[in-house]
Amino acid sequence: MPIVVDIDVMLARRKMSVGDLAERVGITPANLAVLKNGRAKAVRFTTLAALCEVLDCQPGDLLRWEPGAEADTGAPATVVDGSRG
Repeated sequence: MPIVVDIDVMLARRKMSVGDLAERVGITPANLAVLKNGRAKAVRFTTLAALCEVLDCQPGDLLRWEPGAEADTGAPATVVDGSRG
């Protein structure tokens, strides 16, 4: 997918762990890993807003469009939301 997720970059800049971010945002570490590793097909705006609030950044700091990035693999869609469950 040509949308690249740069959560790793912001985590490093903020010196924050994945577990700490997941807890502060209110999502499971597994859902955060799906998003962080680029396997998510969608993300809710509420989740994106929570990520930006906790990381003190803008959506463009976390997401970028990269033309020619790998195409959709046809894998089942994963929506990352704020549900812990």
